[in-house]
Amino acid sequence: MQVRTLWMRAFLGALMAMVAAPSMAASGYGVVQRIELGGAGKWDLTALDAQRRRLYVSRGDHVDVVDTVLSKKIGEIPGTAGVHGIAFDQERKLGYTSNGKADSITVFDLDTLAVKGQLAVSGSNPDVILYDGGTNAIVTMNGKSRDVSVIDAALGKTVRTIAVPGKPEFAILDGGRLYVNIEDANSLAVVDVVAGKVVQTWKLPNCEEPTGLAFDAANSRLFSACGGNGRMVVVDSRSGAFVANLPIGMGADGAAYDARRKLLFSSNGKDATLTVIAQEDADHYSVSANLPTAKGARTMALEPDTGRIFLPTPNDGNFLVLVVAPGM
Repeated sequence: MQVRTLWMRAFLGALMAMVAAPSMAASGYGVVQRIELGGAGKWDLTALDAQRRRLYVSRGDHVDVVDTVLSKKIGEIPGTAGVHGIAFDQERKLGYTSNGKADSITVFDLDTLAVKGQLAVSGSNPDVILYDGGTNAIVTMNGKSRDVSVIDAALGKTVRTIAVPGKPEFAILDGGRLYVNIEDANSLAVVDVVAGKVVQTWKLPNCEEPTGLAFDAANSRLFSACGGNGRMVVVDSRSGAFVANLPIGMGADGAAYDARRKLLFSSNGKDATLTVIAQEDADHYSVSANLPTAKGARTMALEPDTGRIFLPTPNDGNFLVLVVAPGM
C-alpha cells in the first residue's frame, strides 16, 4: 500500500508539473525567459552576433543590443530611421543596419558599438540586409523600389542595382547566388549578384505572401514561410523543384533552420505560436509542435550552439524578448 501511495504521489506530481508548464511543447521546447527592454514603438527584424553573444533588435529609430549571457540590454545603435535589419562583417568587425525611412545603412563597430558612418542605398526602403564575405558586398532588399542594392563595403558605394519581379522580402546568400522571397508574387527569385541579374524565378505552390526564409546548405533545401496562409514550402535550391508543403501558424515573418538538431521553425505573429518542424531527411518533414509565444512575436533569431530562439514582441505596452529553449 505504501509503495502504491508513493507511486501515485510521484505520478500526480509529474502530471501537475506538466499542467503548470503550458508553454513547454511536446517537442521539448518552451519559453524559458523574458528579457525586458521596455518602451513602445515599432520593431522588425532581429539578428544574433553569435561570436560576441549579442542580440540586435530593431526598434524603429534605434537598435537595442542585448547580451544573451547576461540577458540584459548593454547598448544601442542610434540614428537608424525606420530600421529593419542588421548584418555582420566579422572579418572587419563591422555591423550594418538597413534604415528604411532614410534609404541608408548605418555602419558601426561590433566591439564598441560606436557608429562609424552612413552609406547611401540606391533603392527605396531597404529592408532585409545581408553581408557577403566572398565578394565583400553589403546587399539590401528594397521594398518600395522592388530591387536589390549591391554595395561594395570597402568603397562604401553601390556597384549594382538589380530589379526583381516584385517586393523582395527575406533572402539567403549562397556562393554568389541570392535567393529572395517575392512577397507579392508568391514566388522565389534567384539572383546572380556578380552578374547583376535575376536568373530564375520559381513559383511557390500554395504559398501566400512568402516572408521568412531559411536554408539547409548541406541538403540544398530552401524553406519559405508563407505569412498569408499559414504554410511552409520546401524547394530544392539547385533546381527549384517542389519538395514539401507544411502547415504552420498564421502571420509568419521569420523562419530558421537548426542544422545541428535538424529542426525548422517559423515565428507566427497572428497566432502567437512558434511552429517546430522535424526534418527526417532532405525530403521528409513533420510538425512536432505549435508552441504558444505571444501576440506579435513574428520575427526571430536562432543561436546555433544552444538552440535558443529569441522572439521580440510588445507585451501590454512593455517591449520584451521571449527566449525559447529546448528542454533539458
